[in-house]
Amino acid sequence: MKFRQVFLQSLKLPSKKATFSLNRVSMDIAIIYMFILLILVSIPAFIDRIVENSGVSAELNIAFLIIYFFIFYYLPMAIFVCIGISLIAYIGLGLAKLMERKLQFPLLWKMSVFIATIPFIIYTIIALLFPVDDMLLGAFFVYILIMLFFIISIYPKRRK
Repeated sequence: MKFRQVFLQSLKLPSKKATFSLNRVSMDIAIIYMFILLILVSIPAFIDRIVENSGVSAELNIAFLIIYFFIFYYLPMAIFVCIGISLIAYIGLGLAKLMERKLQFPLLWKMSVFIATIPFIIYTIIALLFPVDDMLLGAFFVYILIMLFFIISIYPKRRK
C-alpha cells in the first residue's frame, strides 16, 4: 500500500504537496521503490531474452534463464542506475548551494529516484514497442535534472 501511495505521489511531482509528502518517505522505502521500478524497466529486455532463438539464452531452461538475466542484466543495470541517481543528486546538491537552499544529499537522492518514475515508465512502454536509442536515455537524464531544479526551488532559501 505504501508503494502505491509513493507511486501516485511521484506522478504528481514537482507539485509542492507531492514533494513534501515524498520528503517524509523513509530511505528504505525509496530504495525498494527504485528496485521495483528497475524490475519494471527490465521487463522488455527479459521478454527479448525469452523469445531469442539463438545464443546462450536460447539454450537455457527458464530457471537458469532467470538467474542468468538477473546476474548479467539486472544487477549491472541496478548498479549503473544507482550511480546515475547519485550523480544527479550531486548535481542537485550543487544547484541547491547555488540557489542558497539548505538541502542534504540523501533528500536529493530520494527525490531523484521519485522523479525517475515517469521516465522509467515511458522507457518501458517504448522499449516494449520499439528498439530504444541511447538519445532517449540522455533526454531522461535532462528531464530528471530539470524536475530536480523545480523541486529544489520549492524549498525555502537559507536564513542568513
